[in-house]
Amino acid sequence: MLKVAKIAFIGGGNMAEAIMQGLMREEAGVGICVAEINPKRRDEIMARFPNVHVVEGVLEAARWGEVIVLAVKPQQADGVLDQLEPGITIDNLVISIMAGIQCSKIEGNLAPGCRVVRAMPNTPALIGAGATAVCAGRNSSEDDLDLVRQIFALIGTAVSVEEKQMDAVTALSASGPAYVFTFIEALSDAGVKNGLPRDVAARLAAQTVLGSARMVVETGEHPALLKEKVTSPGGTTIAGLHALEKGGFRGLLMDAVEAACRKSKELAGK
Repeated sequence: MLKVAKIAFIGGGNMAEAIMQGLMREEAGVGICVAEINPKRRDEIMARFPNVHVVEGVLEAARWGEVIVLAVKPQQADGVLDQLEPGITIDNLVISIMAGIQCSKIEGNLAPGCRVVRAMPNTPALIGAGATAVCAGRNSSEDDLDLVRQIFALIGTAVSVEEKQMDAVTALSASGPAYVFTFIEALSDAGVKNGLPRDVAARLAAQTVLGSARMVVETGEHPALLKEKVTSPGGTTIAGLHALEKGGFRGLLMDAVEAACRKSKELAGK
């Protein structure tokens, strides 16, 4: 059971819904409130989560909750923080999943001493398989950080990083699903090119990525060691790996993460 009674979400989008699903799936014993300005979306949340308290006003939700989750778009940050300011005290823990918005900005727009933890989840959280990095603000405690890790562990894996590392997190795990989807698509296309039906190729490609990722996570072995176990001398796998190396496969992936990290810093005004 989580050591919190009430969690209020400011914004009822997909990621907020994923976290709510995790809380309810694990029967965490937490009351939930959602502030959502869109009436159609409010109706959808009420229909999907009949036990969730759904309101329109940001301030009403903030005054209701102990933990406040900022789940709005980064460009809405200023307006939302202005509305929240009267309702947030040092007794509240504020969790932000707004990409690129630093803890110091949130702290500077709320009451002095307010406790802020920043989190960067990714889209697989929608199916309970997310990867989330969290970092502590100036006034948050280790207990605050531990609570946030527990919350995000309900929808996947949660790790702690320093805030200066969050741009790299954005580039790796937040943008990473797009790289993996592209890899699966290309692997599937290659199967089709070599004679497999599209549905068979897509299913095999996706399951291959899923199974390989599980082996890395569950065995704890370095990916290079697992790769060696698949690679027989003079066999098909080493022929394929040679082609990947000639094409600069690893370097391209590293370049992609570096480019995304650079863009993340630009968007944050660094």
